[in-house]
Amino acid sequence: MIAYHHDRPLTPAEFIDVLSRSTLAERRPVDDPETIAGMLANADLTVTAWDGDKLVGVARSVTDYTYCCYLSDLAVDRAYQRRGIGVELIAQTQALLGPRCKIILLSAPAAVEYYPRIGFSRHPSAWTLDRTQKLGQA
Repeated sequence: MIAYHHDRPLTPAEFIDVLSRSTLAERRPVDDPETIAGMLANADLTVTAWDGDKLVGVARSVTDYTYCCYLSDLAVDRAYQRRGIGVELIAQTQALLGPRCKIILLSAPAAVEYYPRIGFSRHPSAWTLDRTQKLGQA
């Protein structure tokens, strides 16, 4: 039985472990524990999925709880995928948000077809700016 929590403490080591057991480790700074610790400390909402004492999934978000929620990490252990855990992590996140709050995310390349199947709408434009990129005029 999978248990879901939004108030259970999560250590950087547990987070790195589940990222490594999912497909997200290749796109997250798992070799930088300080950054991982900051990601956890500064997240507004983290919902976790546990099989006993084993962390099997996490949804980590930055939100104002009222208008928008950026779901920045959705990771489920590969051995636990296709069991509805990702959907439930998102549902639990959504339940903790205000009635007008919209969830926004950038999909991992391998999950592009997953999100429309579970009810997300594709947005035609998203833009990123890395910290090392300079702003300029076009």
